[in-house]
Amino acid sequence: MSELIKFDGLKDMAALLELLPERKKRMKQASAEPQTGDAMAALARALHPDIQRLVIADVRQEAAGARVFRLVPDKESGTAAPAVFRAGQYLSLKIDISGVRVARPYSISSSPADAADGGFYEITIRKKDGGFLSEHAWKEWRVGTRIEASGPAGFFCVEPLRDARHIVGLAGGSGITPFRSMLKDIVETGADVKFTLLYGVNRPDEIMFKNDLESFAAQAPDRISVHFVCCEPDAAWCGPTGFLTADSIRKLAGDPAGKSFFICGPQAMYSFLETELKQFDLPKRRIRREVFGETADVSAHPDYPADAAGKSFSMTVHCGSETTVIPAKASESALVALERAGIAPPSECRSGECGFCASILMNGKVFVIPETDRRRLAAKKFDVFHPCSSYPVSDIEVKVPLDKG
Repeated sequence: MSELIKFDGLKDMAALLELLPERKKRMKQASAEPQTGDAMAALARALHPDIQRLVIADVRQEAAGARVFRLVPDKESGTAAPAVFRAGQYLSLKIDISGVRVARPYSISSSPADAADGGFYEITIRKKDGGFLSEHAWKEWRVGTRIEASGPAGFFCVEPLRDARHIVGLAGGSGITPFRSMLKDIVETGADVKFTLLYGVNRPDEIMFKNDLESFAAQAPDRISVHFVCCEPDAAWCGPTGFLTADSIRKLAGDPAGKSFFICGPQAMYSFLETELKQFDLPKRRIRREVFGETADVSAHPDYPADAAGKSFSMTVHCGSETTVIPAKASESALVALERAGIAPPSECRSGECGFCASILMNGKVFVIPETDRRRLAAKKFDVFHPCSSYPVSDIEVKVPLDKG
């Protein structure tokens, strides 16, 4: 073994000695004319655009209360093709609603191959009573509607260097969307991964992509298995029932040792599974969670300061050369207050993960749920906070970035 190491080391040294004269030779042969363009920067902009202009090409119903929107490039507005992405990523939609510009992240439910060669994305939106964007989408979006979106983003992707070869996906409700993309990608690419999907729903009619998921499992039975688990089964239901508990996960997915777990669903599911998965004593790197999204009731968190609940505070906002004072409810994130006031800093994940909305807290206090606080220690030291995941608990003064989009 030592002789092999010495041999490899000699090869490396020889390669280095050959590299230096080759570099000098190429420098002498290079043109004296300065380069006027940056090909690598142009490629980076094409692969990772700040804004994509898309148009709805198709709308279809998918199970109870959910619609699938197919988005194709709006070539007339300058987007030639959808940006490439990894299965499990999301788009942040940039929408103007009644004069208010908002951003909402939605997982891509189509596969990377669908977007290739000028293809399409598909996103799935479940209608939510009181949902700012979902109600607007259901009422206003139709074939031909133009939409702006970010480039694909997020880290909820299978990474062979980090994850086990056997993935267990735990989906709840509309949290199935990134898993549809992952399974379709496995079928299309022949990826060397084994994927066991456990999909929990309240009622049988809420199952999304049932035929697709069963088709993926049939096409790759050695790599994909799918199990539907229903909380409120009807008389025709013949599958597993109840919640995705530690016992049901072990029964359907086998011994958890040596597996990676990917979770996507409503916040209540995250909280429930956090307790259940502790029974498996898994390393932290073996549990991957999709971004949480905004918290529905932040005051219910045990660390939330009780005296702030139900109150409204003032927020002094410095944005560019302008200063504005706006109201900010303790029950809503600082980002929501900014959007209501027509101030839209850049934002994508709305979960404190991407860092696009990072701002400076100049005065006052905000509450950030510890489990979702992804700021680095340096960010905290210099009073950087994420408005999308921070809730005012006093009058605050902030400095926010301009939205270049």
